[in-house]
Amino acid sequence: MSQSLASLEAIFQAHLQTLALTLWPATMQGYRATVHRFLASLRTAFPQVRRLSQLRRDPHLLGWFRSLAEQQPPLSNQTRLHHLVRLRRLLDDLAANGHPILPHLIRAQDFPPPPHYLPRPLPLQDDPLLQQELRRTDDLAANALLLIRASGMRIGECVRLSLDCLRQVGPEQWALHVPLGKLHTERLVPADPQLRHIVERILALRALAPPSLLAKSQGLLLPRRGGRKALFDTLRSALAQAAQRAGCSTPVTPHRLRHSYATEMLRLGVSLPALMQLLGHQDIRMTLRYVQVTQQDLQREYRQARQNAAHPHPLPALSLPQNVPTPDLPGIGQALAATRHLLHMYRQQLADDQTRRELQRLDKRLLAVASQLKRINTDEK
Repeated sequence: MSQSLASLEAIFQAHLQTLALTLWPATMQGYRATVHRFLASLRTAFPQVRRLSQLRRDPHLLGWFRSLAEQQPPLSNQTRLHHLVRLRRLLDDLAANGHPILPHLIRAQDFPPPPHYLPRPLPLQDDPLLQQELRRTDDLAANALLLIRASGMRIGECVRLSLDCLRQVGPEQWALHVPLGKLHTERLVPADPQLRHIVERILALRALAPPSLLAKSQGLLLPRRGGRKALFDTLRSALAQAAQRAGCSTPVTPHRLRHSYATEMLRLGVSLPALMQLLGHQDIRMTLRYVQVTQQDLQREYRQARQNAAHPHPLPALSLPQNVPTPDLPGIGQALAATRHLLHMYRQQLADDQTRRELQRLDKRLLAVASQLKRINTDEK
């Protein structure tokens, strides 16, 4: 490698070291990967480029864009967008520090279209089955996953929860302190009796862990044998196995539990601004990616708004569109799944533990009936 190109690399590396003082290590990995790709492209296609002042939009930057688009296996639009955003920031920073760089080397039209995100909550019939399976498993990983589902936090936030994450914020008012996460923010999520019970159960199971394991995890709610990545892998594996045992119809990831929480909160009447705070978002558009709004939700919200308005004439009764089950065994199974989901949502709102336990026993009986129907349907086929 020539000395002149080494100087070009040294300029980027020096600025990366400055950024590393304030950015997360995972974020810095992305910046270093972008710099490596960009400089490798210059070495291969334009070895005569030796100074930042020699950089031109055409052919240097446009050539790099083409190399990203033509890579095999192909990079996703999101990955290419991230590379462009990171390089644009580095060039802007270097220009602000006095380096002679031409402006507008990367323009808005260079960015590939972002992916269209769709809400991915668990299907209505899978969500209660999965939660029931996690409660039946009742180990540290299962309760951590239940905590993610009950609070809507990210998996990275869950593994950083402290031992005193449950805070009393007022008379009979509790909140879960979610630590600094993806957006460098922290928040308090209201904690109902169910969520508090999950945290208490984790503390009880944590106390049974070997002393050597607890010594490595001082101050953390979830003990870990290795680093954070090892705990991530443990939770993802435990969730995949629980979903398989529960008979979920689609693959389940920890982030889908967050989508299910957001959709459930919206259907329970939580406003979008409040939901944005619960999820720890800084932009309402991000929150909209998480919630699934059906036609029934729109009809219910519209009806409630009209009833709350000062209208001089009563509104005619609205017939909400319903998916009427067919009069056969699959239709009966569908109706049972919907009934169990409604029962689960109602049980979550109750404060009386005795009533909650009675409804849970009823849910088990309904699950047994659904299993028998499924077996009969299989025998008939």
